[in-house]
Amino acid sequence: MADKNNLQKDDVENEAEKKEIKINPIKNGVVIDHISSGKALSVAKILNIEKYSNLVTIGLNLSSSKMGLKDCIKIEGRSLSNYELNKIAIIAPDATVSMIHEKKVEDKFKVKLPKEVKNAIKCNNPNCITKVQNVETRFNVEEDKSMCYFRCFYCERIYSVDEIELL
Repeated sequence: MADKNNLQKDDVENEAEKKEIKINPIKNGVVIDHISSGKALSVAKILNIEKYSNLVTIGLNLSSSKMGLKDCIKIEGRSLSNYELNKIAIIAPDATVSMIHEKKVEDKFKVKLPKEVKNAIKCNNPNCITKVQNVETRFNVEEDKSMCYFRCFYCERIYSVDEIELL
């Protein structure tokens, strides 16, 4: 009897593994895919998703053959500005963006960091001019092997991705 119960339990577990959650496609909008696992909520914050009234689907820790695990965001009726794309590139440099029109991919591209990022990153140096004068923040993007660094244009302090604070 114990063997039969174990067999039934294994069958239930195998069936559960076979079932996949289906996320319905959006008709018009944007899909941000290949977001590093655990970063989708940071991307959602950049996009002010909590204030958006259309359909938003956020997938966390989805399996990916390329990345192992990834996050994904689908937003109905939304497009992205260059400013938003730059901020997403800071948080999720491997992300891809698909523009959807009538349920078809109209345009697909990988986000790309510009050489200079303006008004997106806060300089945490208390002696930086951005702390005492009303000037836009400016950071030069520096890449070294697989790492990316941000150098403040004014005080030249260097920050890694993990040290930065977005505006």
